[in-house]
This record gives sequence, C-alpha cells and structure tokens, in this order.
Amino acid sequence: MKIHILTLFPEMFDVLNHSILGRAQKEGILNIECVNIRDYTNNKHKKVDDYPYGGGAGMVMMPQPIVDCIKDVKKVNNGKVVFLGPRGKTFNQEMAKDLSKEKEIIFLCGHYEGIDERIYDYIDMEVSLGDFVLTGGEMACIPIVDSISRMIPNVLSCDESFMDESFYDGLLEYPQYTRPFEFEEKKVPEILISGHHENIRKYRRLQSLLITKKQRNDLYRNIELTKEDKKMLENHYKTKK
Repeated sequence: MKIHILTLFPEMFDVLNHSILGRAQKEGILNIECVNIRDYTNNKHKKVDDYPYGGGAGMVMMPQPIVDCIKDVKKVNNGKVVFLGPRGKTFNQEMAKDLSKEKEIIFLCGHYEGIDERIYDYIDMEVSLGDFVLTGGEMACIPIVDSISRMIPNVLSCDESFMDESFYDGLLEYPQYTRPFEFEEKKVPEILISGHHENIRKYRRLQSLLITKKQRNDLYRNIELTKEDKKMLENHYKTKK
C-alpha cells in the first residue's frame, strides 16, 4: 500500500519507521511518505494559516497550500483523500478493514482551528478518532495508519495475529497467559495446557463473549450469536447457579 501523509509536522510520524511498520516498509509491503504542506505555500514567510473571516479565536489553514499539495501528490498517488477532522465518521475496525483494501491513500492532517471550507472540494472522506479534542490531525492519523497497515497481508508475521484480536470480529479478545504456569498463587486455566485444540477454541470463544458482555455491552448487543455460542453461554450460566 502507498500512503502519503500531508502534514505541517512530518517529524511527528517518525514512530511509523519503527517496529512492525518499519519492517514492512523495509520489505516494500508499505510505502509511507510524509509531505510538508508548508513547502507548497506561496507566502514568502511560509505562512499556511490566517485569521478567520467573521472573527473568532485561533487561526484557520489556508486553501492554497493544501490544495496545491494535494494536486501535486495526486500525480503519484491516486488514492482517496482522507481528512482527519471532527465532522467525520468515528473510526472503527470495520472502517479499518475497508481502508486496508485500498492500494493508495492520502491522509490530510488539519491543525489550528481547522481548514478553509473550500478545501473540502478536494476531500473524499473525513474520519474522526472520537468525540474529544486533539492538538492536530497528526495525533489521530498515527493510530489510524497503524490500524489499517497491520491488516495488509504479510505486514504481521501471521494472519491470525490480527484475526483473533479485540474488535476484529466485534468481540473483545479472550484472556492470554504465558509462563510461569503459576504466579502469585494464580494458575493458568488447565484447559490451555490440555493440548485439545477444539476445547481451547471453545473456551476462548466463550471468554470473549463473557468479557464483551460485561465490559462492552454495546458491542455484545450487535453480535449474532451462533447455536454453539448460545449453548456455551447456557451451560456456563447453569454451572454458575
């Protein structure tokens, strides 16, 4: 996947050059490039923002530098322009799955009090990280790029690494254990060392259902329970009585 990130602060994205995403870039699976919007301004002082018409606090990013930047990047990347802004749909795992199927994406990071409204003519999609305020789109872009990239084939060492994770199938992840078998008088559940893969699968599925129901009932209500799920839950609650 080819990703261009349009930003006033390219140095903030150095984190993407390390660990899993760094390795994926070295192997040519990912191509992430940051582009400094400030390089495209016609202002001799490199200004990219100005006071809002009508008054108000703060500064607004001007259309000329951003639009020229988008037009230039479009010469090498024909993907959707995704703006990280407060009007957008809240980012979730389903959106991450959809975006991970794209071959090319351009992310636009806003800053200050936002962007000139006329820039929206060049934006295909707006995404929000949530109902809270950040200092800039860069802070939202980093986790979104990470979430999308890790679902691209061969970025992770094994497809199961993300398929079993929280939110992938709408459930929170089951509990994980490692050595030692006993720690502070608490032991690993015996079933996990039984070697019986089918029983382990069922145990993990049940735990995911129970944890999601307890901690994220909003997610649980949207799960379409299978016959096996219903039977496992019924047996579980019977034994708890």
